[in-house]
Amino acid sequence: MHTLVFLSTRQVLQCQPTACQALPLLPRELFPLLFKVAFMDKKTVVLRELVHTWPFPLLSFQQLLQECAHCSRALLQERPSTESVQAVILGLTTRLHAPGAEASPQLHGRKHTLRVLDMTGLLDDGVEQDPGTMSMWDCTAAVARTCIAQQQGSPAGPGPAPVPVEVRVDLRVNRASYAFLREALRSSVGSPLRLCCRDLRAEDLPMRNTVALLQLLDAGCLRRVDLRFNNLGLRGLSVIIPHVARFQRLASLRLHYVHGDSRQPSVDGEDNFRYFLAQMGRFAGLRELSMGSSLLSGRLDQLLSTLQSPLESLELAFCALLPEDLRFLARSPHAVHLKKLDLSGNDLSGGQLEPFQGLLQAAAATLLHLELTECQLADSHLLAALPVLTRCVHLRYLGLYGNPLSMAGLKELLRDSAAQAELRTVVHPFPVDCYEGLPWPPPASVLLEASINEEKFARVEAELHQLLLASGRAHVLWTTDIYGRLAADYFSL
Repeated sequence: MHTLVFLSTRQVLQCQPTACQALPLLPRELFPLLFKVAFMDKKTVVLRELVHTWPFPLLSFQQLLQECAHCSRALLQERPSTESVQAVILGLTTRLHAPGAEASPQLHGRKHTLRVLDMTGLLDDGVEQDPGTMSMWDCTAAVARTCIAQQQGSPAGPGPAPVPVEVRVDLRVNRASYAFLREALRSSVGSPLRLCCRDLRAEDLPMRNTVALLQLLDAGCLRRVDLRFNNLGLRGLSVIIPHVARFQRLASLRLHYVHGDSRQPSVDGEDNFRYFLAQMGRFAGLRELSMGSSLLSGRLDQLLSTLQSPLESLELAFCALLPEDLRFLARSPHAVHLKKLDLSGNDLSGGQLEPFQGLLQAAAATLLHLELTECQLADSHLLAALPVLTRCVHLRYLGLYGNPLSMAGLKELLRDSAAQAELRTVVHPFPVDCYEGLPWPPPASVLLEASINEEKFARVEAELHQLLLASGRAHVLWTTDIYGRLAADYFSL
């Protein structure tokens, strides 16, 4: 439903030239809604003029594009329109190229005070969609081009300089875009358009290039560093980590392929691991740590004991964890603060099951998001863990894809999870009943790649749906879709 104010605003923007002429006459309290409607309806001419004449110190996408009293549509949960984002950037450029208007205390009786354009929080689902929407890679490139063009086009002669505007963005970079983004960051130093990175994600980037980018980022802005597919190993990470540790406001660190296997120690490897641990101890505000595909067997205690404060999100997917690792985590100060836990790819059957249950017990009061994909959990393991799993009364998301569970096991989980009133999403595997000639116990690769009997699975889906309806939980999503936008980011929990 839309309010009358929203509908009136949408009507005002139908004729864009007239709407632009009317902006100086409209109360500033209407500007936030004008921005949302113009962004939603791709009124690019109005968007440019809104940014050019914005009457507040802050223009924030996260504040303006969320669900509001006038419109329930949350644009931040959608891929943004390319036209709308480009219009905002063009409006900022126009503003910076009109220093006379900015320097004047009033324009049309209104003070112009924009100091921060916050473009963070745009959806980054990694899924290719229609060309009319903008990915985070596209947004990074668009902002980078603006920074470079602004520096090249800045007037060098006399006259009032434009008032600086800080542009906060989430940046994505790979080998192809590295040089371009580095030039943009260099250009923003001393420029009226100052680029400020909140979240940095670097994919497949050489070590020296990663260090060069980190050296150019504002230490007061960076919230997350995410290094993906870089295969740094301990040697590479020991070079990078001191440059990351200077960001004292860093709350999230996502690393991969950190190998510290105590079963095959080497002098260099041990030295690099000790140095890495010492640097990890420098982070004062770290709340999320992801160490996916890192060989941490028997070493989790060394890693987590160095941290200054408890973690709220811990991702240890495919880390070859041992029972003693899980026992340590259950006893550590981190367990009672965990909101998000990812143990995917670790064998939680056999000797790991009991310490895993102890970990769930320790985290039960706070846990919101639990990911257990490919953990070799069969019906017997799930049923043993159910009593403590259902004590996680605030759990919202449970991921069980890739585990050898039968329809009987899923039905038991569905019935027992009725006590978890906040549960909204369960990503479950295709039941083993739906496969033909499955070896036992089935390897995860077989469960992921083998074909299923579609007719059997259709009956399974229908039965699960009926059980949800009968228990009054039609709002709970049970799905096998591991590629949807279901797994919550830590900062959105």
